[in-house]
Amino acid sequence: MAKTAFSKREVYLEIAQRYEKYITLGVIQPGEKLPSVRTAATELRVNPNTVQRAYSLLEEKGLIRSMPKKGAFVIFGNEKKADGETFGVLTAELLRLKEQGIARERIISAIEEVYGND
Repeated sequence: MAKTAFSKREVYLEIAQRYEKYITLGVIQPGEKLPSVRTAATELRVNPNTVQRAYSLLEEKGLIRSMPKKGAFVIFGNEKKADGETFGVLTAELLRLKEQGIARERIISAIEEVYGND
Protein backbone atom coordinates (compact mmCIF):
# COMPACT_ATOMS: atom_id res chain seq x y z
CA MET A 1 0.00 0.00 0.00
CA ALA A 2 1.18 3.47 -0.79
CA LYS A 3 2.19 5.79 2.00
CA THR A 4 -0.50 8.43 2.07
CA ALA A 5 -1.99 10.68 4.66
CA PHE A 6 -5.28 9.72 6.23
CA SER A 7 -8.20 12.03 6.81
CA LYS A 8 -9.46 12.87 10.28
CA ARG A 9 -12.07 10.10 10.26
CA GLU A 10 -11.37 6.72 11.81
CA VAL A 11 -8.00 5.67 10.39
CA TYR A 12 -8.64 1.96 10.89
CA LEU A 13 -11.72 2.22 8.66
CA GLU A 14 -9.67 3.81 5.89
CA ILE A 15 -7.03 1.10 6.15
CA ALA A 16 -9.70 -1.63 6.09
CA GLN A 17 -11.42 -0.03 3.10
CA ARG A 18 -8.15 0.16 1.16
CA TYR A 19 -7.39 -3.49 1.77
CA GLU A 20 -10.99 -4.44 0.99
CA LYS A 21 -10.73 -2.61 -2.33
CA TYR A 22 -7.43 -4.34 -3.17
CA ILE A 23 -8.90 -7.73 -2.25
CA THR A 24 -12.19 -7.33 -4.16
CA LEU A 25 -10.38 -6.00 -7.24
CA GLY A 26 -8.01 -8.96 -7.15
CA VAL A 27 -4.88 -6.91 -6.51
CA ILE A 28 -4.37 -9.10 -3.45
CA GLN A 29 -5.26 -12.68 -4.37
CA PRO A 30 -6.93 -15.44 -2.33
CA GLY A 31 -4.35 -17.23 -0.22
CA GLU A 32 -1.98 -14.27 -0.26
CA LYS A 33 -0.57 -13.14 3.07
CA LEU A 34 -1.13 -9.56 4.20
CA PRO A 35 1.78 -7.65 5.73
CA SER A 36 2.25 -8.31 9.42
CA VAL A 37 0.51 -5.85 11.72
CA ARG A 38 3.87 -4.39 12.71
CA THR A 39 5.10 -4.07 9.11
CA ALA A 40 1.85 -2.46 7.93
CA ALA A 41 1.87 -0.09 10.90
CA THR A 42 5.43 0.99 10.10
CA GLU A 43 4.66 1.46 6.39
CA LEU A 44 1.48 3.41 7.10
CA ARG A 45 2.96 5.33 10.02
CA VAL A 46 0.18 4.36 12.40
CA ASN A 47 -0.06 2.52 15.70
CA PRO A 48 -0.07 -1.30 15.36
CA ASN A 49 -3.39 -1.38 17.25
CA THR A 50 -4.92 0.63 14.40
CA VAL A 51 -3.82 -1.96 11.84
CA GLN A 52 -5.00 -4.79 14.10
CA ARG A 53 -8.42 -3.15 14.31
CA ALA A 54 -8.56 -2.86 10.51
CA TYR A 55 -7.59 -6.52 10.11
CA SER A 56 -10.25 -7.51 12.64
CA LEU A 57 -12.87 -5.67 10.60
CA LEU A 58 -11.73 -7.42 7.41
CA GLU A 59 -11.96 -10.73 9.22
CA GLU A 60 -15.51 -9.94 10.40
CA LYS A 61 -16.43 -9.23 6.77
CA GLY A 62 -15.07 -12.62 5.72
CA LEU A 63 -12.29 -11.21 3.56
CA ILE A 64 -9.31 -12.45 5.55
CA ARG A 65 -8.49 -15.05 8.18
CA SER A 66 -5.92 -14.41 10.88
CA MET A 67 -3.87 -17.37 12.01
CA PRO A 68 -1.90 -17.02 15.25
CA LYS A 69 1.87 -16.89 14.67
CA LYS A 70 1.34 -17.20 10.89
CA GLY A 71 -0.34 -13.96 9.88
CA ALA A 72 -3.45 -12.79 8.03
CA PHE A 73 -4.41 -14.40 4.74
CA VAL A 74 -6.96 -13.43 2.10
CA ILE A 75 -9.84 -15.90 1.96
CA PHE A 76 -12.20 -13.79 -0.14
CA GLY A 77 -12.89 -15.42 -3.49
CA ASN A 78 -12.00 -18.94 -2.36
CA GLU A 79 -15.63 -19.99 -1.97
CA LYS A 80 -17.64 -20.32 -5.16
CA LYS A 81 -21.34 -20.89 -5.68
CA ALA A 82 -22.44 -23.95 -7.61
CA ASP A 83 -23.05 -21.85 -10.75
CA GLY A 84 -19.46 -20.58 -10.66
CA GLU A 85 -20.28 -17.01 -9.61
CA THR A 86 -18.06 -15.72 -6.85
CA PHE A 87 -20.41 -15.25 -3.94
CA GLY A 88 -17.89 -13.19 -2.00
CA VAL A 89 -17.87 -10.39 -4.57
CA LEU A 90 -21.62 -9.99 -4.30
CA THR A 91 -21.52 -10.05 -0.52
CA ALA A 92 -18.70 -7.51 -0.38
CA GLU A 93 -20.57 -5.18 -2.71
CA LEU A 94 -23.75 -5.45 -0.66
CA LEU A 95 -21.77 -4.67 2.51
CA ARG A 96 -20.25 -1.64 0.82
CA LEU A 97 -23.69 -0.37 -0.24
CA LYS A 98 -25.05 -0.92 3.26
CA GLU A 99 -22.12 0.99 4.77
CA GLN A 100 -22.84 3.86 2.39
CA GLY A 101 -26.36 4.03 3.77
CA ILE A 102 -28.18 2.62 0.74
CA ALA A 103 -31.55 1.34 1.91
CA ARG A 104 -32.39 -2.35 1.55
CA GLU A 105 -35.50 -1.42 -0.42
CA ARG A 106 -33.40 0.48 -2.99
CA ILE A 107 -31.09 -2.49 -3.45
CA ILE A 108 -34.01 -4.87 -3.87
CA SER A 109 -35.60 -2.46 -6.33
CA ALA A 110 -32.39 -2.36 -8.36
CA ILE A 111 -32.22 -6.16 -8.39
CA GLU A 112 -35.81 -6.34 -9.62
CA GLU A 113 -35.01 -3.81 -12.36
CA VAL A 114 -32.09 -5.89 -13.57
CA TYR A 115 -33.71 -9.31 -13.32
CA GLY A 116 -37.28 -8.33 -14.13
CA ASN A 117 -39.41 -11.46 -14.30
CA ASP A 118 -36.50 -13.84 -15.00
